[in-house]
Amino acid sequence: MSEARRDNTSMGRQGGGLHRGGPGGALGRPVEKAKDFKKTLKRLLGYLKPYKVNLIVVLIFAIVGMGFTIAAPKISGKAMNKLADGYKAGMVLNQISEQQKSMQQQIKLQMQKSQQLKGNAQAQQNPETIKAIQEIMTLPQLDKVEDPQQKAEIVKKFIDLGKKMPDSQQKMNMSQEQIDDILRAIKETGGKIDFTFIGHIMIVLLGFYLLSSVFTFTMQFVMSTVAQRTVYSMRKDVDSKLPKLPLKYFDSRTHGEILSRVTNDIDTISTTLQQSLTQLITSIVQIVGYIIMMLTISPILTLIVLATLPLYIFSTVFVAKRSQKYFAAQQKELGQLSGHVEEMYTGHKIVKAFGHEKESIEKFSAINDRLHEAGWKAQFVSGIMFPLMNFVSNLGYVLISVVGGLWVTKNRLQIGDITAFIQYSRSFTMPIVQTANIANIIQSTVACAERVFEVLDEPEEIPDSPNAKVIEYPKGEVKFENVKFSYKESEPLIEDMSIDVKQGHTIAIVGPTGAGKTTLVNLLMRFYEIGGGKITIDGVDIRDIKRGDLRSMFGMVLQDTWLFNGTIRDNIAYGREGATEEEIIRAAKAAHADHFIRTLPDGYNTILNEEATNISQGQKQLLTIARAILADPTILILDEATSSVDTRTEVLIQKAMANLMKDRTSFVIAHRLSTIRDAELILVMNHGSIIEMGNHKELLAKGGFYADLYNSQFTGANLESSAV
Repeated sequence: MSEARRDNTSMGRQGGGLHRGGPGGALGRPVEKAKDFKKTLKRLLGYLKPYKVNLIVVLIFAIVGMGFTIAAPKISGKAMNKLADGYKAGMVLNQISEQQKSMQQQIKLQMQKSQQLKGNAQAQQNPETIKAIQEIMTLPQLDKVEDPQQKAEIVKKFIDLGKKMPDSQQKMNMSQEQIDDILRAIKETGGKIDFTFIGHIMIVLLGFYLLSSVFTFTMQFVMSTVAQRTVYSMRKDVDSKLPKLPLKYFDSRTHGEILSRVTNDIDTISTTLQQSLTQLITSIVQIVGYIIMMLTISPILTLIVLATLPLYIFSTVFVAKRSQKYFAAQQKELGQLSGHVEEMYTGHKIVKAFGHEKESIEKFSAINDRLHEAGWKAQFVSGIMFPLMNFVSNLGYVLISVVGGLWVTKNRLQIGDITAFIQYSRSFTMPIVQTANIANIIQSTVACAERVFEVLDEPEEIPDSPNAKVIEYPKGEVKFENVKFSYKESEPLIEDMSIDVKQGHTIAIVGPTGAGKTTLVNLLMRFYEIGGGKITIDGVDIRDIKRGDLRSMFGMVLQDTWLFNGTIRDNIAYGREGATEEEIIRAAKAAHADHFIRTLPDGYNTILNEEATNISQGQKQLLTIARAILADPTILILDEATSSVDTRTEVLIQKAMANLMKDRTSFVIAHRLSTIRDAELILVMNHGSIIEMGNHKELLAKGGFYADLYNSQFTGANLESSAV
């Protein structure tokens, strides 16, 4: 797969793949790591430094907002405790009240029988029993007492006296802890459910949840502002950096790679700052908060919950190790599939012309099958994460329920406390999983930031001289003096080149592919810096002229046309700011483009699409020529400007070019030597050096490289004519 295609694949992966990968999320996905994590993270945090106050606000709001949510289960547990106490106290009071009435009736009957037997039965009873009977008879009726404290005292005395009664049925079958708990419940509730208190708790909880929502919303709003401003600063830095980079930076990298760094990598940073960072803060606050709240309820039960953490870690590592290779295979196959589809789509005419549809479909099916296999395994293995986590969570839940249930029966905990604890223990796992996911996301985000910083750290073009000169009225006299240049230091391309170009002359540059023809033009416009010697325009070293002023002297028509998404009028007017309608039409007529433009449905208002595929290649070239004519430059650079047009149009353009080139210095790069016979000077280049120099007749007379090149073109043409 080509480099550009790999970049496009990675762009899709980075743009939307950070939070995918089954219930395990980023735990199962390949984690992209930075080369220097600490240094890059520190530099990324430097972009957040101006927003320290905002981040402190986010942290405070996260703690307060989560604090309300974390406190809610315990507060609701208090309401449940109050409800349980009222219900329990009411049940006991009713039971004791009935027993009190029953015992008093039985005692009255026994006393009547004792009087009939003349006190013999009473004499046989224990004095303590007689005293207990007398005290029970004097106790107030519970159903007629309103004061909770008095009720508790009556119940306590009744239970104590009941222990002294001979009839075991009158004794309360409760432990001392249970009795103490009942007495406490009676004192606090009086045997009635306090719906007012429970209502207040509900109002408090509602207020807590509302406040939590407000704080969370504000936190997200502030964090979104910080994230967008940070990314705005980063984009601004990149945008100001790119124009300062030399052309060799763009020549040595694919468009997809540069676009990926400028767009997708920065978008990933934005998403992480806006979403994952707040999630990380809230998750950490939740973990700490849940542990604190569980400790306030029961330290022992908290240890049981924490004891399950190694199982969570083991489950995470177990799944991550096994799913990692499948996700890597999935991304590899996805890249191959994207590359194959792109190739088949862009070359579908060739595929059909040579009848390779079947082979194309078979290759697609093979890659698709491998992608299906890898994707299925990746999703299945990562999908195990949720049931494993759930299983571990349920183990802890069972242990807490069993131990908590026993403690409730022994009054070591209340029912509301154990209910709140179970809520905390069930919620405890989610922030742990989120924190692990976000840790991986941050790893990949720092790797994205590192690629962005690599762009920002690239060496820039040599800055313009502070004493830069401005040529007010340029003539177009160009001179190369002992110029040296190489793309790589170990491989020199141009050595000791000297050219003297007079004003208004046409300089043709010819030679085989790779001879250095286009390089010569790039040096002239300072797209590349020379390694030695100097280049002057009107006697001024081009290094002493601002790049913008230097390049404004040139007009270019290249073999590879460049038109942008817009109207034909806008594309022609791109050559000169503030051009009038008449000037645009005049330039189009001079380039012989006016006729075909007017045949289009919308004429000059026809909108070209992004690749200008709604007009022919030759028509695109005519528009770029019209743009150059409108620019009216001092020096023209024509790089095979007529190579994409038909012979008849070429003749017309040559005439227009002849008028345009009159009294202007022109550099013409040509492969068809018939188009440059009238040039004042022809430079013949090979392997970066000028091997011959002169006009057309002089070079033919020499019988050298140019003559061989010229004659071979016509010999080939004649042979083709004979064959026809």
